[in-house]
Amino acid sequence: MTSTFRTLTVPLDGQKFAGGLPSFLVRDDVLCWTRREAGLVGFGEISRFTATGPERFLEADIWWRHLVLEADIIDSVELPGTGPVAFGSFAFSKTSAHQSRLIVPEVVVGVRDGQVWVTQLTFDDGPLTEAGALAALDRWLGGDSDGGSAAAGSTTAAADFAGNGTPGTANAKAGGAVVRPLPLAAGATLHTGSLSEKDWMAAVAAGVAEIQTGALEKLVLARDVVATVPSGVNAAKVLRELASRYRECWTYGVDGLVGATPEMLIQVEGRTAQARVLAGTLDRRDAHGEDGLPMDYATRVLAGSEKQRHEHEIAIQSLTSQLAPFSEAMNAHDEPFILELPNVWHLASDVKAELTEVEGHVPTCLALINALHPTAAVCGTPTQVAGALIRKLEHLDRGPYAGPVGWLDAAGNGEWGIALRGAVIESQDTVRLYAGCGIVDGSLPEAELAETWAKFRPMLESLGISN
Repeated sequence: MTSTFRTLTVPLDGQKFAGGLPSFLVRDDVLCWTRREAGLVGFGEISRFTATGPERFLEADIWWRHLVLEADIIDSVELPGTGPVAFGSFAFSKTSAHQSRLIVPEVVVGVRDGQVWVTQLTFDDGPLTEAGALAALDRWLGGDSDGGSAAAGSTTAAADFAGNGTPGTANAKAGGAVVRPLPLAAGATLHTGSLSEKDWMAAVAAGVAEIQTGALEKLVLARDVVATVPSGVNAAKVLRELASRYRECWTYGVDGLVGATPEMLIQVEGRTAQARVLAGTLDRRDAHGEDGLPMDYATRVLAGSEKQRHEHEIAIQSLTSQLAPFSEAMNAHDEPFILELPNVWHLASDVKAELTEVEGHVPTCLALINALHPTAAVCGTPTQVAGALIRKLEHLDRGPYAGPVGWLDAAGNGEWGIALRGAVIESQDTVRLYAGCGIVDGSLPEAELAETWAKFRPMLESLGISN
């Protein structure tokens, strides 16, 4: 075995894959990043980097740049996502015991702008050929279509969650059944996680009280629930359901972390960086019985709400102020737009920046993430005050929830969303779901609790235990 990292990228016949990238989501251990039938999926693993603590992004960046520095790359497609690629998931908190990770797969399939390709990645010294790359892909697609055990891709994630401060299933059940009645599939159960609903609403009230003292402007509080599915969790099916239902979101799957996020932390292509910021949420079920068109209702309630617009403005300022030192030009929407999703509406803004050289080079994806995370959209502002209050009030190690998730390539391109609307598959039949809300002066605990249920809905539906 040689130490040289080698990759071969060759085009595939896109007409053979009419369903786009979701047609490759056939294994529970698949690595996934997809939106509107495009994106990347990865199979297998040839290398992995893990880290914890405040330097996790920079340590991962150094590891990746060192790995690809002398890589032998043959790439006849030359698009973002071709050549060497790693998928990643990072812990939300610098204090979390959860291991952040970059995973280099054995095979990657990509779809972009109507083009389809396959990349074989290896440290072996044998010849790399188009026939060999296609055979490697066939081996991964030709086995058990569901990837064996439903939790096959989540072994590491489940191990990371054991004993690191995140409540296990037994503790979650001790918290009692959820208060809000839900129609559950036969045999499925749903229990509160770190806090009961009553205690979580008390935490929201405590957060509002802190905001009213002037200590901070905004706080984001998360909660978890644990779903038990006796029939087993089919991760590949969950990913396909999310990709189909939430086409405007980025569906992700990394080591048992699955979900469909509407929020892009940073997307880098060449010297152009883009982000999508969300803050302000309205449950679409609240529009039932309202006069007029649903979007008119959403515009009136969201865009016309001083509270929602204030929360959104805080999130925009958080991102742009942190991105500015890396940019020679930047623009954002003067007015937020309404992002329409199957479960909720959001106030949303897109930000675009042209990156400048910092210390002689264009900043990498992970360097930008190190500066941007956590944003006000998932933490609050000021960041340090909000982060300390989160640790005090949530009684929850978020693990990878609300942390960056996505991919990067050797050319510096990458897409990193915020791991929202997601869950961690902890075992064959157990899934931990997460949801959070932005708390500002005027937030009502009961309304924020209802908002978490709207945000749990994508995962509950994709698991087939609620509708």
